[in-house]
Amino acid sequence: MVVLPENNPEETPLLLLSGPTGVGKSAVALELARCFDAEIVNGDSLQLYRYLDIGTAKPTLAERQQVPHHLFDILDPDQPFNATDFQSRADAAIAEIRGRGRLPLVVGGSGLYLRALLFGLCRMPAIDAGLRRELEARLTREGSEGLHAELARLDAPLAARLAPRDKTRVLRALETVLATGQSLAFFQERHRFQKPRYRFLHIYLEMERETLYRRINQRVEMMLAAGLIDEVRGILSRGFAPKLKPLQSIGYRQALDCLAGRLEPAAAAAEIKQATRRYAKRQLTWFRHDAHARGVEADRPQQVFALVREFTQ
Repeated sequence: MVVLPENNPEETPLLLLSGPTGVGKSAVALELARCFDAEIVNGDSLQLYRYLDIGTAKPTLAERQQVPHHLFDILDPDQPFNATDFQSRADAAIAEIRGRGRLPLVVGGSGLYLRALLFGLCRMPAIDAGLRRELEARLTREGSEGLHAELARLDAPLAARLAPRDKTRVLRALETVLATGQSLAFFQERHRFQKPRYRFLHIYLEMERETLYRRINQRVEMMLAAGLIDEVRGILSRGFAPKLKPLQSIGYRQALDCLAGRLEPAAAAAEIKQATRRYAKRQLTWFRHDAHARGVEADRPQQVFALVREFTQ
């Protein structure tokens, strides 16, 4: 058993396992939890939501019964949630786990949420409310792709890291550069030197690109065969609006288009695969640029266990 300090979070061992979608984080996490007497804390922004099971590759109920899991199914799809909320809820879960003398293991691929947990949130200058309203109105008229095109002219490096349909991040990046003349990345880089909030080991799993892409394609086929479109139909039947942010994520957006007759299932599958591959590429870029994270090939779990063993001794 890991011996944990009782009162100082900064001295509490915290283990993070991240990596791109489809790389096999859940299976490795279960083995780590069993081996190191750990409890798993969700670090994926979509697995927080009830009813979004198939499309988020959420751990099954049987898997969650093997070791304690936290922060899964805690929100309805229409409940707003951000990195600040995640930091607060994850802190509470970690404290509870620590109180039981066990190792907290955060698992997920949402890089911003993980960064907020480890280092707190980036302190940003105030944004003029008028500018924000103007950009929100443009977002409604032009869509996030229009704002992304302007961001690409003003801040090309950051625009290249953001998906054009990621409304929240595109809006935040554009309002920052318009309001301050500085890239959002400038403030994030300055924040990078903040003192960590925990004593942590962050491991991300990586995989040769073609192998990862093949796994992603297979997983998309499995999700569709498992009933992803029916899952979305069920969410709508509960009264949730299709424009909700979680339902605009990869997989759910295409399933909505199928239900509305805008996409045939085969075309939806191809679009989900392509979008997921692009997302996985952005995730890998994020983690590989994180100086505090250690990359390990997913087919070398023994290396992961060796790093964790050294960290917890």
